[in-house]
Amino acid sequence: MSHIIQHHAPRKYEIDMVHGPLLGKILLFSVPLMLSGILQLLFNAADIIVVGRFEGPSSIAAVGSTTALVNLLVSFLMGISVGVNVQVSHFFGAGDEENCRKTVQTSIAIALAASAILMAAGLFFSTPLLKLMGTPDDILPLSSVYLRIFFLGSPVMTLYNLGSAVLRGVGDTRRPLYYLTAAGVINVCLNLCFVIVLGLGVAGVALATVLSQAVSCFLVIRCLVKYDGPIRFDPSPSAIRIDRGRAAAIFRIGIPAGLQSTLFSLSNVIIQSSVNSFGSIVMAGNAAAQNIEGFVYISMNALMQASVTFTSANFGARAKERLNRVLFTCLGVVTTVGLLLGRTAEFFGEALLSIYTSDPATIGYGMVRLTVTCANYFLCGLMDTSTGALRGIGYSVLSMIITLAGSCILRIVWVMTVFRASPSQWILYVSYPISWALTAAVEIIVFLSLKERAFRKLGD
Repeated sequence: MSHIIQHHAPRKYEIDMVHGPLLGKILLFSVPLMLSGILQLLFNAADIIVVGRFEGPSSIAAVGSTTALVNLLVSFLMGISVGVNVQVSHFFGAGDEENCRKTVQTSIAIALAASAILMAAGLFFSTPLLKLMGTPDDILPLSSVYLRIFFLGSPVMTLYNLGSAVLRGVGDTRRPLYYLTAAGVINVCLNLCFVIVLGLGVAGVALATVLSQAVSCFLVIRCLVKYDGPIRFDPSPSAIRIDRGRAAAIFRIGIPAGLQSTLFSLSNVIIQSSVNSFGSIVMAGNAAAQNIEGFVYISMNALMQASVTFTSANFGARAKERLNRVLFTCLGVVTTVGLLLGRTAEFFGEALLSIYTSDPATIGYGMVRLTVTCANYFLCGLMDTSTGALRGIGYSVLSMIITLAGSCILRIVWVMTVFRASPSQWILYVSYPISWALTAAVEIIVFLSLKERAFRKLGD
């Protein structure tokens, strides 16, 4: 490989992922990511609380009606950021400074090009898309305003996501946490100012979101510009260009990852429509339980990020003997975190659900979901962590196919056969742990089988 540099001692925020013990480093990488995810959920909840308390139900409905489209965009961006993360950590692990720099410059160029397209598409198509989704006429103007402002802010959101992925690639998850914390506090303050003081309502919440994301975007880009090392970003216009080879590699990993997240939503829509068949009280209990699950999931998802980053770095460094250790260390940590948080959520389930509702029937229906899913949520962690390992050695498309077959298709078949024969909440929810366990088992076996082939493809 050309342009190889010697491995230097890790800088303050970097983690040496290719030498020494793994457990401490994986925790050092994962804990800030867990806190970032939890903060993000809390700040999103703050948006809903402020608009709900001071504007009323129609404003909550307007913000809520945009969730599916916003999640679609976020899923796409998260997918591309996985591609960036894998490439940076691969070359960082290999000590290849030139390709590291090319990946950074290409990532920022992709972010600028993609966000310009997203912004234009969002401004033109927000209202038609909301109409297509059956958004009620009485909240359509508010929903449209929120979505247009959100898409206006897509450049800063895209740059922050891809910039954070670059930092993750060298093991730096702490500074994105600091930047997110600063942006979150600003978001809450601006929410209160725009909604309560200025009376801007839904538009105020959207503006607060965009402006706070602009702060986190500025901090990440500033960090990369000042960085003394292989991921330094050169902001001069002549240097911001797309390298075809690096872009192709990013998309080869990133597009299947984004597609997997997007299609994953499809099976959840089908599960949701089955939940809806039980009526509004079950729907309310299910929604509250899902919200609690979000905190467990986001914590375990940090281990997926650790798995993909550490696997890719060691793959780049040709450290064959460490790949199994990375996988099984991450699986051990995610099992511990999943069991601890999942069982805690189940144990305190009634108290947690009572934060959302005081209706005993709704709490009871919510507990059915928590008992089946949260108690077994570590299985979802095993699935995601093994997905990360496969992406880390370049098998992103195969990982997508296994996950879609094992989770999405299996759940759809389950709903149409087992659930239809015996329609109960428990039968519906048990499709989750079964699909997680089967998918995780297949992915771990495939990873162990294909590892040698991946090294041969790398030209070991």
